[in-house]
Amino acid sequence: MRILGLDFGTKTTGVAISDPMGWTAQGLEIIRRQEDEHLKATMKRIEEICTAYKVEKIVLGLPKNMNNTLGERGEKTLLFKEKLENKLKIPVETWDERLSTVAAEQVLLEADMSRKKRKNVIDKLAATIILQNYLDAKQ
Repeated sequence: MRILGLDFGTKTTGVAISDPMGWTAQGLEIIRRQEDEHLKATMKRIEEICTAYKVEKIVLGLPKNMNNTLGERGEKTLLFKEKLENKLKIPVETWDERLSTVAAEQVLLEADMSRKKRKNVIDKLAATIILQNYLDAKQ
């Protein structure tokens, strides 16, 4: 069963996909948009990916505050979850993404990647970390 992992941000959405067995996550791409609210192209691209990979479930990173509350970004993520479920008819499960971007940044720093290159891959790596954490927890 293929599972799609998403790191939904203000202007980008990092995308990762599981292997067919659901054991490992691989970064796929970053979907960029100009405005936070303009999701039409993002939704279309996610739909294309889901069709191409025969995705059966989506894991959406849910940004929580360190005290486990939801802020504005978390609320927008839950609205995005509803839109995904309504459009794609695929189950969407949220997954606590606290510190996933920090972990991704640390990996890229340890790889001695330049700031410019980090900016181009950080969201994809964060989506991969979110999905891999989910897969590991479900094993």
